[in-house]
Amino acid sequence: MARNLLTALAIKNSTADKLRDGDGLWLHRSKAGGQYWVFIYIRQGKRREMGLGPFGSGTGNVTLTAARAKAEEIRAILGRGGDPFVDMEERKARIKVETFGELADAYIETMKSKWKGAKTEAGWKLSLGTYAKPIRKLAVDKITTADVVKCIEPIWHAKAETAGKVRERIKMVLDHAKAKGLRTGDNPAEWKGHLDQILPAAEKLQRGHHAAMPYPDVPDFIKKVQTIKGNGARALEFTILTAVRSGEARGAVWSEFDLKKKVWTIPAKRMKAAKEHRVPLSPRAVEIVEGMREVSVDDYVFPGAKHRTQLSDMSLAKVLKTLKAKATVHGFRSSFRDWVSEATDFQTEVAEAALAHQTGDAVERAYRRGDVLAKRREMMDAWARFCDGVAR
Repeated sequence: MARNLLTALAIKNSTADKLRDGDGLWLHRSKAGGQYWVFIYIRQGKRREMGLGPFGSGTGNVTLTAARAKAEEIRAILGRGGDPFVDMEERKARIKVETFGELADAYIETMKSKWKGAKTEAGWKLSLGTYAKPIRKLAVDKITTADVVKCIEPIWHAKAETAGKVRERIKMVLDHAKAKGLRTGDNPAEWKGHLDQILPAAEKLQRGHHAAMPYPDVPDFIKKVQTIKGNGARALEFTILTAVRSGEARGAVWSEFDLKKKVWTIPAKRMKAAKEHRVPLSPRAVEIVEGMREVSVDDYVFPGAKHRTQLSDMSLAKVLKTLKAKATVHGFRSSFRDWVSEATDFQTEVAEAALAHQTGDAVERAYRRGDVLAKRREMMDAWARFCDGVAR
């Protein structure tokens, strides 16, 4: 393709809006009369136009010779499949090298509007502020696998769940850095095929602070819960029977329930994974909801002490404390999961769907249609019978 078609004299004598130097390099004239260099190319069917600076010989201007040198660098980058907007040397020099701490703080500030509340933001700040302290002052493009391991290895056994969150959040910030052109190459916080070769699998470690009650003890515990009066006890039993998270049960409102069909539909905005979740209700779960109609004073099925507020998390914890249970509310999800695995023949996918967990890779999930509601109904009815002391 023809190149170097222009001369300094031709540029001086021309009044044209566009002058072509060849092979992508052009000199355009603005409406104000000034001239500036652009490089035009096609990438993946899209036309890209990259400014190279104003034409001239003074400070900050680009001569014909300099424009051709820039154009040659762009052609070389395109030839090897790169991105001139990121890979040109002068653009790299202009990019401020950020520390991990600076980028992490900016990432939290940008993303917090998408999170459900202050608790999530506080969790991120703890992960990336306290636990990731060893890498906060490091340039984000220099962080290595050893640096990531230094953050999570001290808590990998003692606080398995926390360590997992720290690793995942570090990974997301480093992915963000790569998207911004601040680093290249593989992510040193990647688990599969990388850190899983250095650290033991998370599921083999302790569950951290979510202490779970052995599932054979659950029926006797449920009987004790049923002897206690109050919204906290009813909400706790309902949470155990439905295997949902505490916040999902405490935030339940009447419009989410279809008691004729025995289905509770939790909207995406209230779910951890931001995806709508349907819960099949066992006869006892329906009985609890219907019983709450007699005491409910607002939209919440399990109302709090103050008008138009949901029941507090402490209300459920208080029931556990009263009964001297060595378990957390969240831990009953683990009790349910262990019961499915050890005492039933329900499929793993059905149990994970009941817990609103994603399983498989993206392709597998795309081909798995529906939420196996009918199969989950059979399983949750069996769980309710077990909790009531009736053999499956």
